[in-house]
Amino acid sequence: MEEMSPDNIHGVILAVSSSIFIGSSFIIKKKGLKKAGVSGARAGEGGYGYLYEPWWWAGMITMIVGEIANFAAYAFAPAILVTPLGALSIIFSAVLAHFILEEKLHMFGILGCVLCVVGSTTIVLHAPHEQNIESVKQVWHLATEPGFLAYSAVVLVVVLALIFYYEPRYGKTHMIVYVGICSLMGSLTVMSVKAVAIAIKLTFSGMNQFKYFHAWIFIIVVTICCILQINYLNKALDNFNTAVISPVYYVMFTTFTILASMIMFKDWASQSGLQIATELCGFVTILSGTFLLHKTKDMGNSTSIRGSTSHSPRDTPVFVNSGSSRSSNSTRPSIL
Repeated sequence: MEEMSPDNIHGVILAVSSSIFIGSSFIIKKKGLKKAGVSGARAGEGGYGYLYEPWWWAGMITMIVGEIANFAAYAFAPAILVTPLGALSIIFSAVLAHFILEEKLHMFGILGCVLCVVGSTTIVLHAPHEQNIESVKQVWHLATEPGFLAYSAVVLVVVLALIFYYEPRYGKTHMIVYVGICSLMGSLTVMSVKAVAIAIKLTFSGMNQFKYFHAWIFIIVVTICCILQINYLNKALDNFNTAVISPVYYVMFTTFTILASMIMFKDWASQSGLQIATELCGFVTILSGTFLLHKTKDMGNSTSIRGSTSHSPRDTPVFVNSGSSRSSNSTRPSIL
């Protein structure tokens, strides 16, 4: 195992800090969405009343702080190192949901959190070093190679299909629609964020990168992708259980981001087969943790439900909302 470079260490510290803020923001924003749903149309029904809720704005500010830390992390470390550390935000989100939103976390959910930490640690210890990039034009060259252009085209086609065909028909009942849009666009966001972060880092070191139009194109891409992600993430949070959205979003987002980074930055080109296999094992460990978090999402409530009603909790599929009638101020959106 190679010793971690100073840049990778800086990236890890920033990424962990980011996870704390982002994981907390999910809970704070959901409190704002729930309060807004009491007095007006829910975000999942096209309402924007949450824009008047202080709780939602507090959550947004918390998320922005986390994203800034995450943004800075990409300037120092490769995406294959920074992105999987988002698993820590799942832990903070699930634990806070347990105490604040009363979305109970079962013992196996705790085990899932531990697996996420173990997997993240494995990836951190075996991650590749950051490439030596000396200009944003070098990043632009990587982004315009045929492989990444093909990936970007496929992502855009799928996202447009999800937005214009699947979202109106299945968005409120199938979480995969909202999360898919956020995850696919997120992979392009990360690649552009990394380009902008590198440009800022080089500019601060005395080499102005914003005199090149390439940097501004990356900024435009980041802006458009972030607006789309915020919109559809709000809809996902308003319609589905936070403790489920966080891990599923993480799994899909991380998978697509690692794939995009592998294609664009060729992160694994300098690593041995053993190192790559170890990183993949770490990622599978994280996936196992998120799976446990999802499958046990209702088990923490089973005892109280059996004690208060004759109906037993339902075993439910992964990505489907029952669409059953529910009050706008319900503590947990039901998943079917």
